[in-house]
Amino acid sequence: FDADPAVRLVVLSGDGDKAVVSGADISQFEQNRASEDARAAYNQAVEAAYLAPLLCAKPVIAQVRGICMGGGLGLAAACDVRFCSDDAVFRMPAARLGLGYSYTGMRRFVHVLGAANTADIFFSARKFGAQDALEMGFVRRVVPAADLEREVGAYAATIGENAPLSLIAAK
Repeated sequence: FDADPAVRLVVLSGDGDKAVVSGADISQFEQNRASEDARAAYNQAVEAAYLAPLLCAKPVIAQVRGICMGGGLGLAAACDVRFCSDDAVFRMPAARLGLGYSYTGMRRFVHVLGAANTADIFFSARKFGAQDALEMGFVRRVVPAADLEREVGAYAATIGENAPLSLIAAK
């Protein structure tokens, strides 16, 4: 996307209405993280996914519909702007699963949510809805599910009308 001058911004969304990204397949943890080398490779792949929106020179919008948990929440946090449907459900379940979160990942959440909200979602591992996500500043807007794609498209069109070099400079 960075190399294509016709692309002005990126919208990250799920396929369908169940989830944008539901997170890692926990049933694969034992196999994919069985050794120190396997854990390092897994963690490197996850961090590369989180870095992709951050390193993209163009604005990246997360369009969240349905479930956005764990790794999906981390990926959405790495985007520049987040919109969600009113039926979106968020959660950081690491504490329930006995998983640690990297310093870099925690810092990213603190940057987006602030320290108190980050502590809340990581310590409690509670599910929270679209309105909570808006109040915490995680999402920019909450819209009815039926209107999400249209609203994000309109916002993207507004961004796309702006000067590409200015967008890159702002990013």
